[in-house]
Amino acid sequence: MSHVQAEIESLNRIAASATTHCLTGCAIGEVLGFVIGTWRGWGDVPTMALAVALAYLFGYSFTLGPLLRGGIALGTALGLALVADTFSITVMEIVDNGVMLVVPGAMEAGLGDALFWGSLAFALAVAWVAAFPVNRWLIARGRGHAVVHAHHEHA
Repeated sequence: MSHVQAEIESLNRIAASATTHCLTGCAIGEVLGFVIGTWRGWGDVPTMALAVALAYLFGYSFTLGPLLRGGIALGTALGLALVADTFSITVMEIVDNGVMLVVPGAMEAGLGDALFWGSLAFALAVAWVAAFPVNRWLIARGRGHAVVHAHHEHA
């Protein structure tokens, strides 16, 4: 394997890890928001608003936790989380909520319906695929999760 191929594979691994990390926080918030909104019988807009808010909250918290445990000050950690995650979370939220809106019946399905859970899982998978090139592009330029990883190494 050439040096260039090794660098590309390493970049892809890091981007996949960053995307999965981001998706984990987003998915927890997204699922929780959709479950609460569906359970409460809310319409599409309030359900999605809650899901998006919780996705950002959990997404940022998954980055903040390790930084704070590593001894980085709260203000610095918040800035790093915003820089590292905002673009990726935004792409994921646009894509997964868009998928939920276009899958026929997904937003009307109840918590006991396979359509609800299948659509949500599919939407999150599509969001991962959409966010991967975003994270790869950011990391290749020393941005996104590359900034956070640099601080993990120094903490």
